[in-house]
Order: sequence, then C-alpha cells, then structure tokens
Amino acid sequence: MQFRDLKIQYEQHKPLIDSAIQEVLTRANFIGGKQVKDLEDQLAEYVGVKHCITCANGTDALSLVLMAWDVKEGDAVFVPDFTFFSTGEVVSYNGATPIFVDVDEITFNLDPNKLKQSIEKVKLEGNLNPKVVIPVDLFGLPANYEEIEKIAKQNNLLVLEDGAQGFGGSINGKMACSFGDAATTSFFPAKPLGCYGDGGAIFTNDDRTAELLKSYKVHGKGTNKYDNVRIGVNSRLDTIQAAILQVKLKAFREQELDGVNNAYALYNQRLSSIVKTPFIPEGYYSSFAQYTIKLDSKEQRDSLQAKLKENEIPSMIYYIKPMHRQQAFSDLEFEERDFEVTNKLCDTVLSLPMHPYLKEKEIEKVCDVILGFFNN
Repeated sequence: MQFRDLKIQYEQHKPLIDSAIQEVLTRANFIGGKQVKDLEDQLAEYVGVKHCITCANGTDALSLVLMAWDVKEGDAVFVPDFTFFSTGEVVSYNGATPIFVDVDEITFNLDPNKLKQSIEKVKLEGNLNPKVVIPVDLFGLPANYEEIEKIAKQNNLLVLEDGAQGFGGSINGKMACSFGDAATTSFFPAKPLGCYGDGGAIFTNDDRTAELLKSYKVHGKGTNKYDNVRIGVNSRLDTIQAAILQVKLKAFREQELDGVNNAYALYNQRLSSIVKTPFIPEGYYSSFAQYTIKLDSKEQRDSLQAKLKENEIPSMIYYIKPMHRQQAFSDLEFEERDFEVTNKLCDTVLSLPMHPYLKEKEIEKVCDVILGFFNN
C-alpha cells in the first residue's frame, strides 16, 4: 500500500501522458512552449480568475507575489502556525517579519479570532506595518475566507491564499485559488494536482499584479528577456511539466476529486465513532491532500503509527513541529500560550493513506488495524 500512489496514477493515464511528453520532445520546445500558455488558460478558467501565471514551484509562487506587492523589511505578514515551513520562509526571505497565528482546532486552518488579536497586538506594539495575511488551505480544505477577508479589509491588509494543498477545493462553489487578492498553488508530485517534478502557479484578477509577476519570474524582464527593468528571479514552469499537467488536470476534474472524496466517506464511516476524523464545514469541499485524524495524546498517536507500520501501512505526521519552534525563526519572540491548539495538533495528528486510486479493500485494511488497536 502506498501513502499516495503516483505509480498507479501514471499507469491509469500512461498513453496520454507519454504522448504529451513525446510531443514536447519532438518539438524541442522545452522552455516557454505552447503547452505552458495553454495550461495557464485552462487553470485560470477552472479556478475562475483572469490571470494564471505559472512558475517553478509553490514556494516561488508565494515569494513572487510578495515581491510584486513590495513586501519588505518592517512589514508584518500573518501566517498560520500549523503549516509547512515555506509559508513563513518566504516572508523572511523577502525581508519582512512573519507573525504566526494559532489555528482552529476543528478545521486546522487559520483562526480568524486569533488573527484579529494578532493584528491588534502588532498595531499596539507599533514596530511593524501590518501588510499581508497568508491563509493556508490545509490538507485540501479552504480556509474561512468570509471572516478572514472581512478582517483584512478592516485592517487594510492584502490576502494571499496559499492553496498549495487546496487546489480543487471550494466554498459554496467558489474555487480554491480564487480567494483574496492573489492565490498560489504547488504542483509538487504529491499535491492534489501534481506534475513529475516541481511546479507552481499564481492566480489573480489584478492586471497590474499579473504584469509584475510575469516580469519578476523572468529576471525582471521588460519588453524582452534582454531588457531588464527590475531585479527578478528565474522561475519558470518547464514545458514538459505543463504538458503532463494538462493531461492530469483533465483526470483531476473528471475523476480524481470524486475519488478522494469517496475515500474520505469510506474512512469516516468506519472511523468517526473511534477517532476525530476530518471535519468539512457546510458548503465547503475538500480536495483532500491529506486525510488526517486526531488522537487523544502523543503517546496514543505514536503507538497507533507503530501499529500501522507493523501492518505495512504507511502514515505521516503533518506537522511534527510548529512554525514558531523552527530553529530558523529562533530570533523572533513568541509566547507559547498563544499557540495552544497548534502545539496540541503537532502531538496528536496522524495522516492516513489518501489518493484517488485507493481501493476499498485497502481502506478497510487501514480501518481494521485502527479499530483493532482501540479494541485491544
């Protein structure tokens, strides 16, 4: 059993993927080929925004937006404490200060009330300029954008949706990566929509931001690549990856989202009376980058993970360490009492195998081991 089975996914779509790769090889159009622009158009249409700008990876996608917004030293950027390192890393990389905010204990996403308190605290201290909030669509579930955008507007903050795990999710039909002032996603192979290497994309309805992003991602180019009007970076999506993503986007829309949500329903049927299973609020739809349960203690979580391993069932802990405890941020000052939920989640969450091609008998095996663990 695989935690996320990319091999079986390839086998399902092998002829189309191989053909798409072969076309790129035949045309030898490896950088900036037609498939890149076609993919951007398809992604923008799917998400429901004017502009999609692809780039080399999801981390660059976040960083490029902060560059376009002139986020710099002296600015405060509010980030969930329970997320992958890159969401905070890009803030420091651009010279600003990440302000970590505790999350909701049920959805695991940024807690709007805690966000409001953090903004007020930064304003009261007066050392930083509150500028951006980066909500994360953790494990495939969009954050609470109705409340977050309201708070951001009241405090004149820009909203950057980190949809690296959330592509394909939605709230009342509005797609992930269409919230806020701009949004990003990642095409890392294990993401809901992944390529066969690194890749990322940025989404926005703002024309000026889109034009700046197109410049920044290619060495700050102006009218052509030898006319450099600003300091930029080199961050492009390869044509081969774009071609692969075109095939996989079709499968993602037509079958894979249904596949992971069917797996979610099967897991919940067997496990919801035993452990805390993922909660999807009314009107929300998750793309299930992960299926994550919550245990009562670290000891129980670690024992269950060991039992799963004994039965050759892979599992993962996202995340072992909260953002505020990462050594890279040790120069920043925090109070542990501000992160009670995140600290507990890091000790009690466990992610189970989850992908669109998971068989019912595989889900039953996972559930049987978990039920047996609790019944002993």
